[in-house]
This record gives sequence, structure tokens and C-alpha cells, in this order.
Amino acid sequence: MNVKPTLLFTSVVASTLLISACSSSPTGRHQVLLFSGAEMSELGAQSFEQLKTQETINQDPKVNAYVQCVSNAITARLGPQPDFNEWEVVVFDSEQVNAFALPGGKIGVYTGLLKVATNQDQLATVIGHEVAHVTAEHSNERLSRSKITEQGLAISSMAMEGSEYQSMTMAGLGLGVQYGVMMPYGRAQESESDIVGLRLMAEAGFDPTQSVELWKNMAKASGGQQPAELLSTHPSNSTRISDLQKEIKKLPKTTAKRQQCG
Repeated sequence: MNVKPTLLFTSVVASTLLISACSSSPTGRHQVLLFSGAEMSELGAQSFEQLKTQETINQDPKVNAYVQCVSNAITARLGPQPDFNEWEVVVFDSEQVNAFALPGGKIGVYTGLLKVATNQDQLATVIGHEVAHVTAEHSNERLSRSKITEQGLAISSMAMEGSEYQSMTMAGLGLGVQYGVMMPYGRAQESESDIVGLRLMAEAGFDPTQSVELWKNMAKASGGQQPAELLSTHPSNSTRISDLQKEIKKLPKTTAKRQQCG
């Protein structure tokens, strides 16, 4: 069976998508964005509403005021957003050492994080990082890459249809896509958010050197239970610390007023 014409068509389709949706990230990295900002904001808002029905929302006024203060200081540096009116911050009662930000301006912080991010500057590091994912349109980028990957695999499967090697070939393609494209791409996004988030929290009046202390705390909290960096969508703690230390030296001096959030 001759699969060359179909494979050539696959290449043409992928190239057309890449050219038509080409964009640049805040650090100048090439991106492919297939979805509009409005579409991504709607998806983010829907996901956030669903999450709020599934998780326990923290009701402690002091905790909420603290997290809101840090978040407001970060988001105030961004000005009006084109696809939503305001940022919404919710604190969830959970032992998870985590936080997230979704398209549409939705920020979630788990109380477990507050045990590891031990001061406002460390919390600002995390929130700045998560907000950077939104402003750099990383969710759009990931979804777009997934869409292109699905289309490519579907066409490749059609090209191999009827071949005795179809199952084995598709399994190999799937593995190659997962470890050769999607995971390394995730690390690029994470590293970019570290850099953009660091700049953002420093401009907002937080101490950027505390970003290094945060990741030292994260390393201790994980107890060394990290997957190998090659097989992870996140850089290792040691890589993160090293990259942040280099970036801190490049930061311009700021006249931003020192934040006081508790």
C-alpha cells in the first residue's frame, strides 16, 4: 500500500495550520494558537464553576484577604484584559500544594500551598507563575497542539489502515508524540511562566529572591519524589532554582512600593 500521498497531505495540513495560527509568546517563543481568546475564556469559566462545586471553598476571612491581596497586587500590573472583565480568586480547602490560573481570569489557591509558600513573596512567586500561564496563552497553545496531534494521528491511522503493522505503528506514533512533543513542550511553557511570573511579581513589589526559597521549600516538601525531568512536564526543582537565580540577576531595578499582605 502506498501511503506517501496521504502522508504528504498530512504534512500540508499541519503546515497550513501552523502558518495560519502562528504567534509569539511574551519571551519571543513561537506559538500556535487555534482558538480565540473569547473561546478560551468561556472554557476557563466553565471549568472553574464546575471545580467550585466539587471542592470545599475556604471561608476564613483572614486567609482569603491574604491570598486576595497578593493576587490583586500581581494582576493590577496587567491592566484591562481583552477577553474578561476581572480576575476571580478562590481559596480551596485542600492539602494539595498547588495553585492554578485559568483563561478568563480564574485563580485558585489550595490551602496546602500556604504551608510551603511561607510568606507573601513566595506566594506571589506561585501566583505570578500561574497568571503568566494565562497571559502567555499556554492553555490555548496546549489545546491547539493537542488538536493538531489528534488530526495528524487520525490521518496517519487512515494511511496505515489494512496494514498488519497498523496497531504497532500507531502505538509507536503515540509514544513519540507524548514524549517527543507534548511533554517537552510543557517544560518550555513552565520555564517561560517562571521567567514571566518572576518579572511580574518583582514589578508588583515582591522580593524576587524569595522565588528561589520557594522552590527549595518545594523540593523539601516533595521528599525527592519527582519523576525524571525527561519524563515530566515540569522542570526539576534544581533546574528551576538555577534558571531563577540567573534571571534574578537580569531584573531591572524597580521603584515599586513594597507590598504588605500579611
